[in-house]
Amino acid sequence: MQQMAQSAVFLSGMGALGVEIAKNIVLAGVKAVTLHDCKRCEVWDLGTNFFIREEDVHSQKKRVEAVHSRVAELNPYVQVNFILKKKIIIMVYTQTELNGTTHQVTVLSPYSFAIGDTSSFRPFAHGGIFRLVKTPKTFKFEMMEQQLCDPRLLTPDFSKPEVPLQLHTIMLALDAFLEQHARLPNIGCLQDAELLLKFTEEISRTLKNKVSFELVRCVSRCARGCLSPLAAAVGGIASQEVLKALTGKFSPLQQWVGCGAIGCEMLKNLALLGVGLSRYSGEICVTDPDLIEKSNLNRQFLFRPQHIQKPKSTTAAAATLEINPEMQIDAHLNKVCPATEDIYSDAFFSHLNLVVTALDNVEARRYVDSRSVSNQKALLDSGTMGTKGHTEIIVPFLTESYNSHRDPPEEEIPFCTLKSFPAVIEHTIQWARDKFESAFSHKPSMYNMFWQSHSSAQDVLQRMMAGESMEGAFQVIKLLSRRPTHLDHCLALARLKFDKYFKRKALQLLHSFPLDTRLKDGSLFWQSPKRPPSPIEFDLNDPLHFSFVVSAARLFADIYNIPYSEEVKRIFNTSIWHIETDETVKKPDQVKMTVSSEEEREAISQLQEAINSNFVTPERLCMTPLFFEKDDDTNGHMDFVASASALRAQMYAIEAVDRLQTKRIAGKIIPAIATSTAAVAGLVSLELIKVAGGYGFELFKNCFFNLAIPVMVLTETAQVKRTQIRDDISFSIWDRWTIFGHEDFTLSDFMSAVREEYGIEPTMVVHGVKMLYVPVMPGHNKRLKLTMHKLIKPSAGRKYVDLTVSFAPEVDGDEDLPGPPVRYYFSRESKSGEKA
Repeated sequence: MQQMAQSAVFLSGMGALGVEIAKNIVLAGVKAVTLHDCKRCEVWDLGTNFFIREEDVHSQKKRVEAVHSRVAELNPYVQVNFILKKKIIIMVYTQTELNGTTHQVTVLSPYSFAIGDTSSFRPFAHGGIFRLVKTPKTFKFEMMEQQLCDPRLLTPDFSKPEVPLQLHTIMLALDAFLEQHARLPNIGCLQDAELLLKFTEEISRTLKNKVSFELVRCVSRCARGCLSPLAAAVGGIASQEVLKALTGKFSPLQQWVGCGAIGCEMLKNLALLGVGLSRYSGEICVTDPDLIEKSNLNRQFLFRPQHIQKPKSTTAAAATLEINPEMQIDAHLNKVCPATEDIYSDAFFSHLNLVVTALDNVEARRYVDSRSVSNQKALLDSGTMGTKGHTEIIVPFLTESYNSHRDPPEEEIPFCTLKSFPAVIEHTIQWARDKFESAFSHKPSMYNMFWQSHSSAQDVLQRMMAGESMEGAFQVIKLLSRRPTHLDHCLALARLKFDKYFKRKALQLLHSFPLDTRLKDGSLFWQSPKRPPSPIEFDLNDPLHFSFVVSAARLFADIYNIPYSEEVKRIFNTSIWHIETDETVKKPDQVKMTVSSEEEREAISQLQEAINSNFVTPERLCMTPLFFEKDDDTNGHMDFVASASALRAQMYAIEAVDRLQTKRIAGKIIPAIATSTAAVAGLVSLELIKVAGGYGFELFKNCFFNLAIPVMVLTETAQVKRTQIRDDISFSIWDRWTIFGHEDFTLSDFMSAVREEYGIEPTMVVHGVKMLYVPVMPGHNKRLKLTMHKLIKPSAGRKYVDLTVSFAPEVDGDEDLPGPPVRYYFSRESKSGEKA
C-alpha cells in the first residue's frame, strides 16, 4: 500500500477501456494520475464511457476534459491531472524497500521443517515463532517488437486453444489497416473485409499460423463498435497489471491476454447497454438493505463521501440515472430471503426476464437460486474474493443450477486451540466471535425457548420439586436469578467477565501447566505453537480494558432490555471497580448430578425466592438475542469483538491487528478490490447479452480468474441432467407439472388428474413437511375423499401450492420414483393472479 500511495501513473486514451483503467487505479489509491486524450466527445461515447454526458457531446468538449473532474471525485486523496498535447514525456515512478531476512524452508514432516545448514548457529533450546513470507521472484520480459512476432499468449478457453493467436494476428492486421487508411473498417463493408483479410494473410505467413476467414470478417464487421462489458472486463485485468507494476506484488501477466462493488459495476454496464429503458416499458429492480460505509468508497465507484450512511440501492440508482437518464430503476431496501417472500413473491418473479446477483454468502446464493429455478428464470451469479473472481451462468432448461453442486465445508479451527492455545490472530478473533454468540445470542435464545415451552415459573418449580428432570432448567434459573435490572448491574457483570476471560483463565492454565512442565518425551509443554498466557490485571486507565467493559455492558443491557445511553461511561468512571476474587477457591468435582444434588436444591431455592419476591414477571421471562452485525458501528458488536480479541492477543503475546482487519476476519470477509469487481461485472454483462439474445447452450461460458497469478479459465456451463422416470417420461430441475383444481376438488381427483395428464400413477403426496397421502399410513385412504382445500388449509389469498409427488415403480417391490414439483392451483382463474 505504501509503494502504491507513492506512485504516479500516466494514462493515455480516455475511451471505453481507458476510463475503466482510470477508475480502477484511482479507486486503488495511487499518489497521482495524469490523463491524456486528444479526441472530442462523440455520440458513440455515450454507450461506452460512463463519465461522458449528453451535454459534453453537444458542446464538443474534449474527452479528457469531460472525464477529468468525475475521475477526480472517485478518490480525494489522489491527484488527478490531464494534458491535451500530442507529444509528451512519460514517467512512472515508485519506491521499493527490503525488510528483514528470509530462509528457504524444506518441509520434513507435518510438524518439522529445515532451513538449511545451521551448524554454525548456537544450540537450539526451545520455542520460537516463525512467519511464512513470500520470497521475491524475478520476471523477464521481451521487447514489444519480439512479442509482436512471437507472442506468449494466455489461453483462457481450452476448448479453443487456437483462437488467441488468431485474434493477435487479426489485431495486427487491424493496426495495419488503420495506419494505411486512417480509419477502421466500415460496418458491413465487404470491400473493407477483403482488405483486412489480405493484411491478415500477410501477417499470418510471418507468424506461421492459419486464421479463420469467418473470424476475420466478423472482426471487420465489429471493428468500429465498442462493447462496454468487454471494456470493463479487460479494464479490470489491465488495471491489476498496473498495480502489480507499482507495488511489485503478485505475478505479472506474461505477456498477452484475451478475454456491492459488483452491483455498482453491473448497474454501470446495464446503463451503457441500454437495459431497462422506460420508453420500451423496461425496468431494473435493485435491492440492498445496507448503508454506505466509508470502506465502500475505494471499490464502489458510484458512491462519494457525501453518500456515507445513505442507502446503497437508492444512491446507486440515482448515480446510474446520471449515466443513462432513460433508464427506469426501482430501488428497494430489502433482503431477498424467506422473510420477504410477500414482496419478492412468485408474482414478482413472473415479471422478470432474468436475475443478476452480487451476493457475499453461499446461503443467500442458494436461496435466490432456488427461487429462480422455481420460477424458471435465468440467473447470472458472480462473486469476488480479493483478486479472485467467478461467474456462473444459469439458464432455464439448459444448464444446472447453483444448488446442483456443493462446495466442501470450511475447515474449522480445533476447539482446544480456540479455548486454550491460540497461536495467530485469527484464533483470538474467532474466540471473541464465539463468546459473542454464546453470551448474547445462544443463551438468550435458549432462555426464551425454555419459558415459551413452559406455562409458568410456578409450574416449573412444582415439576422440579417433584423430582422431574427438565433440560436447561439449571442454566435458565441461574440467568433469571442473576438477571441485572439496572445499567450499573450490567457494568458489574462486564467487569467480572474481564477477570474471568483475561485473568482467571490464564492463572488456571498456568496452575495446571507451569512454565517448566515437560511431556513424557522430555520436551517442554509450552513450545511452539503453544504460547503460555500472561494474566492481565484490570486497569481503568487502559483504553482497551475500558472499551471491553463498556461494550460488554452495553450488550448485556441490550439482551436484558435495559435502556442504554452514553451515561454508561460516566457511571463507570464514578464507580468503584476493584473486585476481590479468591483464586484458591476450586469448583466442586464434576460428578453426575442426581435429583437430590446440591445444584438441584440451589436451583429450586433460587426459583422459589424469585417467585416469592415477585421478581418473576412476563418481561423478565424474556430476553432479546443479538445477531452479529459487523457493518453497524453503532450497535457495539464490533466494539466487543475487537476489544476482546485484542485483549486475548495481548494475553498470549500475539501481534494484534486494527479494527478494520478484525472486522474482515470476524465477518469472514475477503475485501473486494475494484479491478476484480470490474472484470467480473464485465464478464457477467457479456453473458447477459447472450441470454437476452437467446443464444445456444454451447456459447454460454462460466469463468474463473485470479488476477494475482494471473490465470483466467473459461468453461462451458454444465448441461442440465434429466432423471428418467419411465422410458417416455423424464424431468429436470427446471420442469414443473401443473394441475388445476376447484373448490370441491378432492385428493382422489388430484391423483386421477396427475395420472391422466402425465401418464403415471402417484403413490405419495407431500406438502412441505406435511404428508398429505401415504398409503401405508393409518387413516390416509380416508383422505382421498377430502378436498384439497381442506387438506392443505391455504392462507388467505394463496392461489397455489407446490407439492412433492412420488410415483409407482414399474416393478413391484422397487422404490417409488421421484418426480418434478407439481403445482396445484386451487382454481383455474388463480393462474392469472399468482401469489405464493
